[in-house]
Amino acid sequence: MHVALWQDGELTAGAVALPARGVTLATGASSPARPVPAGSPRLVASRTRAPALVATVAEALGGTVVPLGSAGAKVAAVIRGEADAYIHAGGQYEWDSAAPVAVARSVGLHTSRIDGSALVYNRPDPFQPDLLVCRPDLAGPILALIARG
Repeated sequence: MHVALWQDGELTAGAVALPARGVTLATGASSPARPVPAGSPRLVASRTRAPALVATVAEALGGTVVPLGSAGAKVAAVIRGEADAYIHAGGQYEWDSAAPVAVARSVGLHTSRIDGSALVYNRPDPFQPDLLVCRPDLAGPILALIARG
């Protein structure tokens, strides 16, 4: 379940509940301690339709692809330090990413479109073409790899 608040042109609050795990992540709450990354980057992707882009980026970074369920669960894995990046290039709607992005931003993660431009919410057309949520130190390398195609 996702709940987000958009106010004055910005995401100002959000919460992501993962009932199967008994976890709720929210802006303004004490954030879970993210472990210091060790080893190769872990990129989360859809269990059923992982885009080739994710595999290409993971390979270039010497990383691995970890299959996972919903968009909220994938962003939550990055927030909790269980994964290092979530790249989604297949499109989704604002309600799929607004709350997870609000929480990710509140804990200092990088969030953007896959071309590096800002995510914009609360538009007449709620379709979001793509999304990147990752550790800040991975944003530059991931965006450069995507730009190279």
